[in-house]
Amino acid sequence: MIPKTCRTAAALLAVGIGLISGCSSTSSPSSSQTGSAAKPAVLNFWGWANGQPAVVAAFNASHKNIQVKYTTVTSAAYLQQLSNAVKAGNAPCLVQSTAENLTTLVSQGEVQDISQYVASHQSEFNAGAWAGANVGGKVYGVPTSSAPAFTIYRTDVFAKYGLTPPTTWDQFIADGEVLKAHGIYITNYAGEDPSTLETLAMQAGGHWYSIDGNSWKVNFQDAGTEKAAAVIQKIVDDGLDSQLSFADYAAVQRNFDNGGTVTRQISTWQMGGMVKNFTKSDGQWALSVWPEFAGEGAKTPAGTNSSGGLTLVTSGCKDAADAATFALYLSTDTSAVNTMASPTTGDALMPALAGTASLVGETISQKLLGTNYDAAKTVVVNSLSTVTTDWTFGPDWTAMYAELADGWAKVLTKQETLTALLAHMQQWTVADLKSRGINVEG
Repeated sequence: MIPKTCRTAAALLAVGIGLISGCSSTSSPSSSQTGSAAKPAVLNFWGWANGQPAVVAAFNASHKNIQVKYTTVTSAAYLQQLSNAVKAGNAPCLVQSTAENLTTLVSQGEVQDISQYVASHQSEFNAGAWAGANVGGKVYGVPTSSAPAFTIYRTDVFAKYGLTPPTTWDQFIADGEVLKAHGIYITNYAGEDPSTLETLAMQAGGHWYSIDGNSWKVNFQDAGTEKAAAVIQKIVDDGLDSQLSFADYAAVQRNFDNGGTVTRQISTWQMGGMVKNFTKSDGQWALSVWPEFAGEGAKTPAGTNSSGGLTLVTSGCKDAADAATFALYLSTDTSAVNTMASPTTGDALMPALAGTASLVGETISQKLLGTNYDAAKTVVVNSLSTVTTDWTFGPDWTAMYAELADGWAKVLTKQETLTALLAHMQQWTVADLKSRGINVEG
């Protein structure tokens, strides 16, 4: 276990104060020596995204002085595996991650600041993706994907009942009431997945974590979060949501395919499962805007999970400059970007680069959307300019999210209200940060 004084120092690093001397990772500090063709730098890379092995092979063929060795890990287990590897002094140089876990990794001293190698490339990326690679004004990774966010809906069902795709959350609820009368759900909330609460709070201007001087500030009860909670609570109270667990992924997809649930708020990468599993409804789906809060204009969340993808350089990597070279290649090389963006060779992840509207067509499916395909490209492109950039993930995000998921399940079964859950999360998160030796207000 990291000593409390070092954990405190790491927390201060995360808020941009600087690392107190005497605290370091169990691995050697990094340097920026570059290998040669005769003796290349060998970098281990942990990842899980489809397409990465092919990109690694292409990089190795074109960079004789740097060679990357790829190891497949699972997104669910990598955090603990990385923590163990850092403590043992055998962590990889590079690791795939997501924006919501970055602050946790920084606070634990498991990744290093690579600003000197990558900051000059900021203009190449869109603002939303770049924001996800930063903590306390320092850059710890290279963004691999963006998070356009939108609604996908069943055109045939909406037409049958005289509905138009909802542009506001009020309309979303009203449409849900109409559909409920016909035994159809407008959305699905899985009991293990509270990301809906997170994304709507993000959209509504909530800030569960923020940096205040040399400490963290926690607020699960701000106006934005309460606004988001009111929408979700209405949907749950009125029974407008199916509640199918993603543990039975095939059942969830069948439900959408059969018309039992007819909208999802998603990003491009989540369409892949629909394309692979649908057998009945191809061509009957279209994209529409992510619903707005009334009177607030277009604003979409920065996404969760794969939407905010990053390639990080770990704290013990001795070849940080070479690692940054590969991370930039993964996100900026034309062939690499195309490989990762494709739903066939990659995961249909929208690239993090600015000005990649031409690639939108690669990340969405004409098979799924049919005659709505061309209009869908415009929806995705427009969404990229509305992504929030001011959301901060806290240093105990993983633990907090697990606690939130437990309460979310109770909310969906009406054992607890969102108001009660948010009050609990406020107290729990403040106590959790204090137990980790991290300065916190709230």
